[in-house]
Amino acid sequence: MNNLVLLSGTASDSHTWNLVYLQLLLEETGYRVVNLGACVPPALLADECEAEQPALVVLSTVNGHGYQDGPRALVELRSRPGLAAVPVVIGGKLGIGGPEPDRADALRAAGFAEVFDDDTAITRFREFIASHALCRTAGTAS
Repeated sequence: MNNLVLLSGTASDSHTWNLVYLQLLLEETGYRVVNLGACVPPALLADECEAEQPALVVLSTVNGHGYQDGPRALVELRSRPGLAAVPVVIGGKLGIGGPEPDRADALRAAGFAEVFDDDTAITRFREFIASHALCRTAGTAS
């Protein structure tokens, strides 16, 4: 069963507290997590995805550049044949001016499975991972 989530910051974001929080949330929900940390370039993200074969990729950013960094990461992931179908989500502070619904819609149209960028982000993320078709078993976190 693949219950592995690959968690990563975006290329320009050096924050880590958000990644630690999300890792704990995912592990408490029963997922195994590989946390790549902050400032992950798109090519490294794709290389790690090829090596780990996650069931889900979670990109998190709080520096306000997610609308720019997210698509670059997604393009690199989708350029790799084995990663074309891996669901990718992005969340956090994606723009310096706060949530921008039109830009979030553009991220979804570009191929993100979901975008979490507003006051309901954590609630919606919890609902997403609870209903996502990942094979998971409570208590298997490592």
